[in-house]
Amino acid sequence: MEVQGHLIDSLILSKILDAIMERGGDFEFQEFRVGRKRADHSYARIVIWGENQKHLDSILSEVTRYGATLTETPEVSYEPAPADSVLPEDFYCTTNHPTWVYLGDQWIPVEDLMMDKQIIVDPEKPRAFCKPIANVKKGDLVVVGDKGIRIQPPERPRHSKGVFEFMNSDVSPERPSTSIIKEIARNLFEQASNGGKIVVVAGPAVVHTGAAPHLARMVELGYVDALLTGNALAVHDIEYALFGTSLGVDLETSRVVNPRNHIAAINRVMRAGSIENLVRSGELRRGIFYQMVKQGKPFVLAGSIRDDGPLPEVVKCSQEAQKLYREQVKDAKIVIMLASTLHSIAVGNMLTSEVKTVCVDINPAVVVKLSDRGTSHAVGLVTDVGSFLPLLVQELEALSTQTTKDRPRKY
Repeated sequence: MEVQGHLIDSLILSKILDAIMERGGDFEFQEFRVGRKRADHSYARIVIWGENQKHLDSILSEVTRYGATLTETPEVSYEPAPADSVLPEDFYCTTNHPTWVYLGDQWIPVEDLMMDKQIIVDPEKPRAFCKPIANVKKGDLVVVGDKGIRIQPPERPRHSKGVFEFMNSDVSPERPSTSIIKEIARNLFEQASNGGKIVVVAGPAVVHTGAAPHLARMVELGYVDALLTGNALAVHDIEYALFGTSLGVDLETSRVVNPRNHIAAINRVMRAGSIENLVRSGELRRGIFYQMVKQGKPFVLAGSIRDDGPLPEVVKCSQEAQKLYREQVKDAKIVIMLASTLHSIAVGNMLTSEVKTVCVDINPAVVVKLSDRGTSHAVGLVTDVGSFLPLLVQELEALSTQTTKDRPRKY
């Protein structure tokens, strides 16, 4: 097999050799050229042995995921799906790294790439794209085996990425949050200024911690292009906007005011017919979803078994909700995940390793899981979202104000 790229400083070669040895295989270098300058690629050609064909195939399956390919590239193999939502036995399962298949004597990039999905090919065009198993139709040509597939694993960037450093998974509540938040704000500002899509994934803790007005302000400032969440965030945000409570608790005094308020908020939306109608009628005049409607930004509410109501916009079918989530994140440049375990992990599995990801949660396990899932540009902060969002918005407002001052005046 052969592999090329920034093999040493990005630890790609080390991972390949570890994979061979951990599986009891053997190897021999036939050629190894080390890049002499920082921008130069390295190249290695390696012979790999296994105890038998099955053992060797298991080793090759692993090393291909680190970018190794056969020196003589065979055409990718594929078989028709035997039935709807049924795959051929030896189906290939994707990583979240950029992937190509060798089809029609050329390398074809795989479109709509996501982790743990299947590659469908159309040899006539030629074209390759990802599908989840639930969307596979009978007769779809599903890639099988590992031959004819090339993966580009994350490499250490040639220039510093600041807080979004290569494979950044250093998660600790003792990290210097203030400086990190400033860097995150700068990245958001640059993306928004250049038309990059910013997606926010959020849980109801955003409201419980008193951070809802700050997320609403982010929407108003133009730093949220899509919001992915569930029924709870919408209900509690609207409850807070209408009654000043979250689950009946006054967020200013922490006293229980009226436990029925969240049901009353749902009832208001049901009577109006939708969140948008509640805004258009003038009943809903503030909050996250008020700003989403006012700014014309899309949101997706994925349903769960715990939902009260649920609100009319809630997508009750989980597969349909997944589809809508995927549509919103497929061209995202930055995804910010705020205090939401299930929604954050679900969205994390839909992202390629090139998307910048920020995960903020009081639970270290959530942050570690998101930071370690394979993205090469991840920031994890173990902190209260109620402390994070006010500081972030403060930095964004300062950047926006400075830009306005720097603009030349028109006379």
